[in-house]
Amino acid sequence: MAGHSKWKQIKHYKAAADAKRGALFTKLIREITMAAKQGGGDPDGNPRLRTAIETARNNSMPKDNIERAVKKGTGELEGVDYQEILYEGYGPAGVALMIQTVTDNPNRTVAEIRHKLSRGGGNLGAANSVSWMFDRRGQIYLDATGVEEDTLIEVALEGGAEDVKREDDQFVVTTGVADLHAVKSALDAKKLASTSAEIAWIPKNTIRVEGKDAETLVKLLEGLEELDDVQKVEANFDMDVSEMAKA
Repeated sequence: MAGHSKWKQIKHYKAAADAKRGALFTKLIREITMAAKQGGGDPDGNPRLRTAIETARNNSMPKDNIERAVKKGTGELEGVDYQEILYEGYGPAGVALMIQTVTDNPNRTVAEIRHKLSRGGGNLGAANSVSWMFDRRGQIYLDATGVEEDTLIEVALEGGAEDVKREDDQFVVTTGVADLHAVKSALDAKKLASTSAEIAWIPKNTIRVEGKDAETLVKLLEGLEELDDVQKVEANFDMDVSEMAKA
């Protein structure tokens, strides 16, 4: 899990410094629209939409923006016809990459991703070339400040979580895909507020990356996630946070 959660952590640090809210809102709106398109516009009956809306609210997205995105997904408002495409590939040091996209133009998207990979020491792979290295899991992130670890573990496991780990200044609660919202509701009921919750690709094993490879990999991950069509990138690396911050 190191690659996924530590990349999430360094992005949290960078987001605080960069405040790239416009680009973030674009990605959140696409996720809300796609969730509503696939599962309907009722958050109570659509866990993916509920997660997307909660994430948008946690990032201070205006209510009107959220409602418009939902209506575009359900067809109540005219909108762009998006589709989800998962790309797989490799980065420096043989790190496996899962690149999740929402796009209205797959030809543009794959060209942009291939360009970023080629310039960043990686390459695009075929379908299922690396996905077997990952498990699909729910993850809930909590700021470790003010959270009593034993209480968190007790509440999370009783709520159906699979695992709770502390990674630097945050706790990561791992769940089954179907159990994510039940566990989050259990935490919310005990005033254990999460900073985010998501369904993620979690690496089964990790590759240790250091030095120049670490610097190149971080730049590649950043470059991929700066693309408008890329929602997020997950990878199977392990790296010290200090290496990421230095990169």
